[in-house]
Amino acid sequence: MILYPAIDLKDGNCVRLYKGEMEQATVFNDDPAAQALSFQNDGCEWLHLVDLNGAFAGEPVNAAPVEAILAACNVPAQLGGGIRDIATIENWLAKGLQRVILGTVAVENPDLVREAAAKFPSHVAVGIDARNGMVATRGWAEETDVEVTELAKQFEDAGVAAIIYTDINRDGAMQGPNVEATAALAHAVSIPVIASGGVSSMADLRALKNCGAPLNGAISGRALYDGAINVAEATALLKG
Repeated sequence: MILYPAIDLKDGNCVRLYKGEMEQATVFNDDPAAQALSFQNDGCEWLHLVDLNGAFAGEPVNAAPVEAILAACNVPAQLGGGIRDIATIENWLAKGLQRVILGTVAVENPDLVREAAAKFPSHVAVGIDARNGMVATRGWAEETDVEVTELAKQFEDAGVAAIIYTDINRDGAMQGPNVEATAALAHAVSIPVIASGGVSSMADLRALKNCGAPLNGAISGRALYDGAINVAEATALLKG
């Protein structure tokens, strides 16, 4: 399993939200590139970037800090938030991003996800963000009547690199991830699943590692900033 340190970008700063609420943002660093470099120096193997403003705007907003991170770091990075057309995907991959995360379009235009995954093999992930088992889109602001597994199964043969599953009610709340739902999703599809939302301790990482499902990795944000999880220790645990 891989630890993905999260860098959530709002107004150019590195922040963490509480349960996806933009009004409840805590700024942890006003220099996202320095933060990314710090994670890299601590031994992380990947970075997970989110353009929060972009998720609402439907287009990249925090491009400058993302580009600064890509310039500063040499570990691969994945980015989600406001990526909703092939041109934007192409642009980011050309700038050195390793993987784009498609969330809203996975619900609203699944054909675009299939097209992108075919055109850019191993560079496209699907982000499934859920509240009470139902998918939410557009920066988690809009509820849908689409069930998590139902959406995931649509991309079973599309060639997407991973599914990033976030339980919104756990995100930033430091209450632990939804291990049961994450494991159930990983058992339901053959696509690698990355756990996200609420990963706040080494015990949480242990629970995900031992959940009985072959998870690709786990994303953690606030716990890394608060010092509850140490990047080097967590990486060693997940690789062990």
